[in-house]
Amino acid sequence: MWWLSAIGGIAALVTGLLGPSDALDVIQRIAPVLVFLVAVTVIAGLADAAKVFDVAAREAAHLARGRMWRLWLLVVVLATALTIVLSLDTCAVLLTPVVLAMARQLEIPPKLFAFTTVWLAGTASMLLPVSNLTNLLALHQFDRLGLGLRDYLGLSWRPAIAAILITVVVLAVLFHKDLRRSYEVPPTPDLDDKVLFWGSAAVCLALGPAFVTGIDVAWPASIGALVLVVLFAVRRRAELTWVLVPWRLVITVVGLFLVVGALTAHGLEGLLSDIAGNGNGLAAHLRLTGTAALGANAVDNLPAYLAMEPVASADGTRMMLLLIGVNCGCLLTLWGSLATLLWRDRCRAAGVHISWWSFLWRGLILTPLVLTGAVLAVSLG
Repeated sequence: MWWLSAIGGIAALVTGLLGPSDALDVIQRIAPVLVFLVAVTVIAGLADAAKVFDVAAREAAHLARGRMWRLWLLVVVLATALTIVLSLDTCAVLLTPVVLAMARQLEIPPKLFAFTTVWLAGTASMLLPVSNLTNLLALHQFDRLGLGLRDYLGLSWRPAIAAILITVVVLAVLFHKDLRRSYEVPPTPDLDDKVLFWGSAAVCLALGPAFVTGIDVAWPASIGALVLVVLFAVRRRAELTWVLVPWRLVITVVGLFLVVGALTAHGLEGLLSDIAGNGNGLAAHLRLTGTAALGANAVDNLPAYLAMEPVASADGTRMMLLLIGVNCGCLLTLWGSLATLLWRDRCRAAGVHISWWSFLWRGLILTPLVLTGAVLAVSLG
């Protein structure tokens, strides 16, 4: 995937479809996203080395008292709460290693918990502006329409609840056999270095409050990564390798934004407007949301949102329908969102292989149901 994105970005520059000044504007716009991406990946890698996620997994297993369905419901609550309050990217980075370490310790199939995390990271990211970077981008347009936070919440709470409930039901149906299992609670893992453990745990816990302060998320993530790099440099320098840097993800994100920037400069907005339509009613709402979802799965939800914002900028309802499409509908491809890319990177680091087909066929079951339910909630509301 990363090399296709690189080829596309290079082609946009070499062919002149995207001029140097436009390319620079794109890079400047996504620079904070790239810094955040690198920083949180470094934090996750070093916290994993300090056994933060192994200990958290054991505690979760202990709370569920040996019953798989209790453990799964605990993960559902954690994934939903983390996504709503701390953003889907934080959920993907911090919870995914916990649930995968838990599956490894309990010797249970990991896909139930892996898909629970990534699906709820997407479908639970509607309620608050901080829940998704696309929501934060949309606040500017809401403000131009004279709509404040209360108006946003008035539009978002119904589709948010619908999307979460539908996701939980689909997960329960698809993985019903796994939910009947039981397990033995494993012993608490030994800690090689308590200073690294508690320092890493403190950084992970501090990210939550820092991300909801309104500060650009790149700053607290960068500070947290720097603290852990210094701590590991003093106590376990061997862990500090270039493997921690997610260069493939960086190339993927840059390439996708360059391609979308080139397409936008050559009539993409008009094409999207024709496809999405501008009518009212349930059919028109589904058309707009479906177009946004297809765009998110094709080029990632952040550039898809930026490309489609002018199409949906007429009123708050259309803006919310756009957010439903790019937030909840980006679960068909492994590059549909930054959170999905981060999630897959954490899966790969844990030795869990998720193929594109495995992700796609499950997404084809969930996505139409979630989009339809969320759009109905908006239309009927």
